[in-house]
Amino acid sequence: MAGRSFRVVVATVALVAAAMLVTAALSLAWPSRLGEETPAAVGTPVPTELDAGEATAPAAPDPPRTATILMGGDLLWHNTVWHSAAEDHARTGAGGRFDFDPMFAWLRPYVESADLALCHEEVPFAAAGEPLRSYPVFAAPHEIAGWIGRMGWDACTTASNHSMDAGVDGIVETADLLEDAGVAHVGTFRTAAERREPVILTTDAGLRVGIVAATYGLNGYVLQAGQEWAVSQLGDADDLIAQARRARAAGADLVIAHVHWGTEYSRLPDATQVELAEELTTSPDIDLVLGEHAHVVQPITRVNGTWVAYGMGNMVAQSELERPEAYEGITVQVRVAEQADGHWRVDGLSYLPTQWNHYVPGRPIRIQRATGAHLASIRGAVDAVGRNAGLTED
Repeated sequence: MAGRSFRVVVATVALVAAAMLVTAALSLAWPSRLGEETPAAVGTPVPTELDAGEATAPAAPDPPRTATILMGGDLLWHNTVWHSAAEDHARTGAGGRFDFDPMFAWLRPYVESADLALCHEEVPFAAAGEPLRSYPVFAAPHEIAGWIGRMGWDACTTASNHSMDAGVDGIVETADLLEDAGVAHVGTFRTAAERREPVILTTDAGLRVGIVAATYGLNGYVLQAGQEWAVSQLGDADDLIAQARRARAAGADLVIAHVHWGTEYSRLPDATQVELAEELTTSPDIDLVLGEHAHVVQPITRVNGTWVAYGMGNMVAQSELERPEAYEGITVQVRVAEQADGHWRVDGLSYLPTQWNHYVPGRPIRIQRATGAHLASIRGAVDAVGRNAGLTED
């Protein structure tokens, strides 16, 4: 029994001698006359403080701190996506013009359960009163920004090939709307000073997560001289690595690099993705690489020991029906744990496979867990290059 010790001494002579002494003592103390009162027994005081101290187990060490980080595919607001939300609004009577909650209802608990939830807002928002636009040059409803905050996302990456669809004014409007909704934005910037300031979010467990983001290009748009700071562009890996280094120097325990890259609708990473992943994962300041843009799911693998999700597909979009794989996505959940030396590291990765329907009036969009052919398609893409032992499916 913990906290106590026992001693046993065995010696025949000692036992006999002790018995004789006890007998003699009893004969002297026994009353000589009937009715004589027997003295009360006197107990030996127990050193309670010592016993209590010996019996108290040492305090258990605090369990290591952990956190979960979640990110999904592109939020690509084709006009039929907001038409679907308008139909739901007419049915539910929610405030504003659109109700996106029914569309994402199945996914909401997954987003809310994460310690840090990130989204990829691929297109800019139109200012209130401005016209909405869909493919190929987007301006999505401004109401979406507030809904993103209510859905539970903490930050959105905004560097994409559509970042400049509404010009620098659109970048500023999008950032303002997200900020008003309590959502951080990463990858596009309102000022040069804002670009120099690392984006670091802190979880309830105290994990400080730095997020850096960049896009391969801007669909032919060119930033004006003196406004190059407005969008983080790749060019090569050096600038993204430098951003990660600044985030680490500013106190980030973990840094995520989010990259808008690849070839649209290709299930495998192209040569540029592979080369860039190799460079990014050699940096000691980058702990995880997450990718978008292909609009289909691409492999999850390890490069130089670092997890890389090349492409998470879409979270919602409405592409041609001839592209069923564009109605698929994965939401990646990253488990992070504090180590004995106080550093944090990625401790595991899992993915949630999703699909949704093509909108037609009377049949609004509903995101759900992937099944059947969609599930087989996603699994095949995720495992296409291997080197992902330990990856699990939610």
